[in-house]
This record gives sequence, C-alpha cells and structure tokens, in this order.
Amino acid sequence: MSSVMHMLLLCLSAGVISVVRGEDPYLYFTWNVTYGTISPLGVPQQGILINGQFPGPNINSTSNNNIVLNVFNNLDEPLLFTWSGVQQRKNSWQDGTLGTMCPIPPGQNYTYRFQVKDQIGSYFYYPITAMHRASGGFGGLRINSRLLIPVPYADPEDDYTVLIGDWYAKSHTALKKHLDSGRSMGRPDGVIINGKSAKGDGKDEPLFTMKPGKTYKYRICNVGLKNSLNFRIQGHPMKLVEMEGSHTMQNTYESLDVHLGQCFSVLVTADKDPMDYYMVASTRFTKKVLTGKGIMRYENGNGPASPELPEAPVGWAWSLNQFRSFRWNLTASAARPNPQGSYHYGKINITRTMKIVNSATKVDGKLRYAINGVSHVDPETPLKLAEYYGVADKVFKYDTIQDEPPATVEDKVTLAPNVVNQTFRNFVEIIFENHEKSIQSWNLDGYSFFTVAIEPGRWTPEKRNNYNLLDGVSRHTIQVFPKSWAAIMLTFDNAGMWNVRSEQSERRYLGQQFYVSVLSPARSLRDEYNLPDNTLVCGVVKDLPKPPPYSAGA
Repeated sequence: MSSVMHMLLLCLSAGVISVVRGEDPYLYFTWNVTYGTISPLGVPQQGILINGQFPGPNINSTSNNNIVLNVFNNLDEPLLFTWSGVQQRKNSWQDGTLGTMCPIPPGQNYTYRFQVKDQIGSYFYYPITAMHRASGGFGGLRINSRLLIPVPYADPEDDYTVLIGDWYAKSHTALKKHLDSGRSMGRPDGVIINGKSAKGDGKDEPLFTMKPGKTYKYRICNVGLKNSLNFRIQGHPMKLVEMEGSHTMQNTYESLDVHLGQCFSVLVTADKDPMDYYMVASTRFTKKVLTGKGIMRYENGNGPASPELPEAPVGWAWSLNQFRSFRWNLTASAARPNPQGSYHYGKINITRTMKIVNSATKVDGKLRYAINGVSHVDPETPLKLAEYYGVADKVFKYDTIQDEPPATVEDKVTLAPNVVNQTFRNFVEIIFENHEKSIQSWNLDGYSFFTVAIEPGRWTPEKRNNYNLLDGVSRHTIQVFPKSWAAIMLTFDNAGMWNVRSEQSERRYLGQQFYVSVLSPARSLRDEYNLPDNTLVCGVVKDLPKPPPYSAGA
C-alpha cells in the first residue's frame, strides 16, 4: 500500500479528509455556468444561470473555511467571478478581477481556491467580465462566525439572503454594445428581489416564510447596476446587527438605504397578525421611482398582503443622516475573539493622503468615466501577472494619477491602465470627492476600511476635525452623495493587486476604477502566497518561464 493511500485511509477513519494537511475545513463546489431563459420582470429574456439557478446558489461558509470552487464556463464569452467583500488575504491571485486573473475561456473551466480568513459577514459574488452581471450570475456569500466566538444577538430561527437590484430588460450584450458605442445604457426597467418581483395578483409565491413569534435574520445586498435602493418591510421594523463584516450598534430602522454593492444584516421578528406582508425595494435619487416587491408569509397565515406599500424617504439628506447613525460595536467579538474596538484606528498617524475625484467626459466622441483625469483600460495581460513575471513595464506604468487631482479633472482625460503604488503596511487616508450631480458608490477589494466621514461640499484638511475616529464602521464600500465627499482610512497590509472601482457597472466598464499595487519587499510566503499552479496565463506572459516561487523566510 502506498504511503499516500495509507494516510488517506487514516484520514477517512478519522472522518475528515482535510486532517491530512492539518488545515481548516474545506468546502467543495462545482458550478456549471450557462445561458437560460428567465423572466425577472414577467417577460422572458436570456439570463446567466449557475447550475440552472437564477440568482446563483448561496455560498454558506464559516470563518477560515477553505473554498474550492470549480467553474465551468459554458457561455460564449470569457468569464470571471469576483467575491465582493472577501479579502483574499495574501491571495489576490483569486480575486477574480481582470487586473489579477485571465478570464476563463468559453468551454473551459478553472478552480478557484481561497480561504475566508478571519472574516464574518454578508457578501455576494458576481461576474465582473463585460456586462455579464446585467444578466445574472450573482448570488449570496455568507461567512458565519465559528461556534466558539460569541455573536451579540440570539441565534435567529433562520437566516435568509435578500438580493435586491435594479434590472434591465435589455441583454448584457445589448448593454455592452451601447457602452462600446459611446452611449450610456440609460435607465433600468424595474427592480427585483431574489430574481423576481411580486405581481400582487394573489398568485405570488412567498420568498420567505416565518413562524409567528420567531426572529429571523435577513441579509440584504444591493446587487444592481445603477441605483441606490431603499428597502423596507410592511409593518416590520428591522434591527441592524451587521454590515459587510462588522457587528454594528443595534439600532432599529423602518427602512434602509442600501447603496450599490452594500450588504446589511437585520433581525426581523414575526410579531404581527399572521398573513402576508410585502418586502419593498425602490430606487432612490431618481426622477421616476421604480419599485420591486416580494412576499414574506407567516406560517398558517390567512390573508393577502395589503396593497398599501410603506413610503420611501425622499432626498439624500435623510440618507446621510442614516449613514451617521451607523456605529461599530466596540465590545462585540470580531471573527477572532478580540473585540472589534481593540483596534484603535483613530490613533494611528496618517502616512499618505489620496484625493480621488470622479468625472464624466467624452473622449473622441465617446462617453468615458475617469479618476483624477485617467480612465482605466484593462490590458490583455493582467496587471498582477505582468508584475509577478517582471514585465510590468511592457504592460502599464505605475502612478499615472497623482495623489491630488488636476485642477480641472474634465479637461484632459488619458485612457490607460491605472495603477497606484502603495507602500506595504502604510496607514493611508483616501478622500472620494464627487463633483457630479449623481451619487457614487465605491468598493475596495482586499481590505475593509474605516468610514470616518461623509459631508457635503469639498474636502479640506480642516475637515479632519469632524472625523469619527472612534467607532466608524469597518466595511468595503462607501457611498458619496452628489457634490459631497467621503473619507476612509486603512492600513495597506495585504500584499497583492487590488481593485478600487465604482459599483455602478457602466462607470466601472467605462474606466472609473483603478488598481492598488501593494508589494511586500521581502517576497516572502509570510506576506503573499505563490502563484497558483493552475493559474491561467494570457497576454505577454503566456509563453514566459514561470518565475521562482516566493521563499518561506521571515
């Protein structure tokens, strides 16, 4: 008997295969990604399905689980999934952005391998290639706390994922053609909740069922393309308990503004008359309000949901005030036993300040979006691979944008890969300044950051006096209201190549994104994992010899 077989038998007798490597548990998934017919707004259209499902299957994991996910791309276009909010510690190789990975060619497969290390919370995944997210391919991704780590609320009766988003009747290919031709993709056609919208004709099946008197957890994520949404439930207040991986102070809300890419966890108690109730999601800051609804049913209930929907708030001052009410729970345990408040971010000296200004402009008659005068273009070779193979100079230039935007960001826009160098472990302040009339939503891969302020007007250094340096929530998205600014702080301690992007798909696709290169000078496995053996290669690195691996040294 071979030694490998002997070890395997020992492990099988122990009941755990992962014991072989003495690691955290492994979760295995196989995804078959195909086209199929869906009818989110009641009219059949082509959608992107995962194992025949729209939305895709939930990934239900626990802190430190290893996820092994084999994606078979049966679409007719290259495909990549990104895991919004999963920090991919030391492992930007698996982040699923075009700056870190070659897309999976049609008819081929690729196996993602990553660990949800030292994280808890509510997230989602989606296809980041082309405009695929407009046709589906998205789903919930939850990271539960380990059993030994206390959670600051009682176990709910059940745990539900609520994916809300605006929706276009046009296909992803039609939307991409609009953008490629230099036009905006226009307004969406509706709002959906978990892939559908209730008609209110008495025939709607419930999205969720609740037992009278019990409390349930709902994880609400805005997976749409363009609009902030307000979410509310008829007659049922929501107690906020978690936001993108952080336990929050448990305030109660009648409704929540959920901006693009954001996720909230709330507790809802079934303490009303046993019948049907509507969940409602409606667009915010739009001339024409689009509304989607879904049924929440009480077990053995007797009665349809009232056609009178709860009203949404108006204007963005309300939304800004709600943001200011969100607070980090300083005494709750994080993914590890130490309390969240044991990290005193407000006492760290800032080593660098970056001010990011977004703009919309025409380049050669075509619409482009830019950051500090640079509109990002994805090169054929992923930035991270070019860097690792030592051929970055053939693919991109570092620091094409400055830490301060040019005086007039709209005047001259450069189309180029947009990569900023950050010094490993520096503590950095980033200001997002929005001179436009529309709300922005930003996402940073690889990290969570502290949201210390959002205010109207322009930022100046004196505004630091207004920062929340004690209990700003640690998260990975931030909204910026029209003619306003937002400030975040973080330590760039996760080596890799990380995407900072607009969560508005049109803006991201047309250049409103950049990458942050965080290089560990040690080239050590302590700081970053080696290039995975199964990495897809493309562009200028396709035929190059593989560089020597990182050392295991200190």
